[in-house]
Amino acid sequence: MPIRPPLSGAASTGTDERAPTIGVLLDISGASSRLLLDMHALSAFAAQQGPDVEPAGQVGSLVKLQIGKIWVVAGIRSTRLADDGSNLIADVDLMGEGYEPAPGQGMRGFRRGVTRYPLPGSPVYPVPRDVLRQIYATQDRPHITVGTVHMTRDLPAALYVDPLLGKHFALVGSTGTGKSTTAALILHRICDYSPHGHIVVIDPHGEYGKAFADKGELLDVSNLQLPYWLLNFHEHCDILLTSEGSARQIEADILARCILAAKAKSRAAQDIPRLTVDAPIPYLLSDLTAILQAEMTRMDRGSDNAPYLRLKARLEEIRSDPRYAFMFSGMLVADTMAAFLKRVFRLPAQGKPISIVDVSAVPSEITSVVVAVLSRLVFDFAIWSRGETSKPVLLVCEEAHRYVPNERAGSGSSAAGILSRIAKEGRKYGVSLGLITQRPSDLAEGVLSQCGTILTMRLNNERDQAFVRAAMPEDARGLLDAIPALRNRECIIVGEGVTTPIRLSFDLLEPALCPASASPSFIEMWQQEGGEDALVDRTIRRWRTQGR
Repeated sequence: MPIRPPLSGAASTGTDERAPTIGVLLDISGASSRLLLDMHALSAFAAQQGPDVEPAGQVGSLVKLQIGKIWVVAGIRSTRLADDGSNLIADVDLMGEGYEPAPGQGMRGFRRGVTRYPLPGSPVYPVPRDVLRQIYATQDRPHITVGTVHMTRDLPAALYVDPLLGKHFALVGSTGTGKSTTAALILHRICDYSPHGHIVVIDPHGEYGKAFADKGELLDVSNLQLPYWLLNFHEHCDILLTSEGSARQIEADILARCILAAKAKSRAAQDIPRLTVDAPIPYLLSDLTAILQAEMTRMDRGSDNAPYLRLKARLEEIRSDPRYAFMFSGMLVADTMAAFLKRVFRLPAQGKPISIVDVSAVPSEITSVVVAVLSRLVFDFAIWSRGETSKPVLLVCEEAHRYVPNERAGSGSSAAGILSRIAKEGRKYGVSLGLITQRPSDLAEGVLSQCGTILTMRLNNERDQAFVRAAMPEDARGLLDAIPALRNRECIIVGEGVTTPIRLSFDLLEPALCPASASPSFIEMWQQEGGEDALVDRTIRRWRTQGR
């Protein structure tokens, strides 16, 4: 004989009279429970609330149970029809607690986690609209509003800025789900809230420059002017060494001696008592070449000079290649480190807190090195400025799986080591990491789990879904099961940046503020004809000159 929930009257003392009993608690465990819900009571409550609120009893909706003056809030993960045909069996995840200081005042002071558990047989109540507002309230903490709570029209969804940035965040989603526009929306809101902030965005496709023209500076190969002497020794090796195995180690030893000697000749090194090969000291490429030649000349006649010849050839190749001019130009010899850091890190911001580093035109074989240099500069600056007035920096890495790949996707990325270190240690030094990727399962294992807030848009690949679920900082199975069914611009957010796990719809962003990531309309473009000869000529010229 099926159990019938107590449907007569309102809840017990202290319960909001507008929230009728809709069910009963069947059983409970540490983090989940099972309820028996009455479909007639659910229908009556839905009619009372109106069409603008998510109907009680649906997957993803909230219910509450009372223990004295404490409310326990739970999210419905799944439902099925009971044997009697008029009740529902619902599996729920316990989310947090609220407090009712006086009868009739509703729930206040919501917080995550459950300290007291209701007993089987306890009545279950729906969560009315005013209580939803209290659960998702911003509680006077610094926040940005980015959208509306799922299946409501005016209930704002907010992100807490300090926990979001202080403990890193990741934005994941399949191609075409609105991921780039969502990233732009969040960054625009942060810039509006903190016009004197310091944000660096690594843009591998040249998408974001248009979106932040009035809020930051666009840096690309035409104006980046990244001095080669800012590279540490490992990054020098990634660019200048072409050999493998024991031959590479021989070349590395030679290169270390010669770079150290070239830096020692610099005026900036005269006041440094103990110089290291990693110190960012300006030096002349001509000095490096001359020192290589001098060492080769002093060698015994029977010695192998092939490593020296390979290094010299590689140096000459890079110096003459116009694609490397942004880093290896002869104009980058001066000590411009202070100006470079101020420009890239927006110090001072002067109302433009974001710098977009477009690496789309950087030679593909050194793109990872450029990303590594910029990331390391962010981290090293934070380390060596510790104890000064804090200037936290947010580093946003688009297409993060390219730079922090796992062993299966491929290893050896120059940026992998420093980005992994930022994920593990950056919080201590005021460096925040934002990872954006369409293939979270290709990220290095452990990096995603270091992100305190994960924003998940639709993921079509089952391996990606499983990877994200495993990395989630807390249990929200009822929401996570909806990942494959999310619409464009919908997202599930779990972690420190939100009051409680939430499904939301992002606000629309003005077209002028959106990144240039929209897919072309094949039908529209294929209806047009003319100008193909000039188009091909211009393309070939840019192709041959390797410039835009």
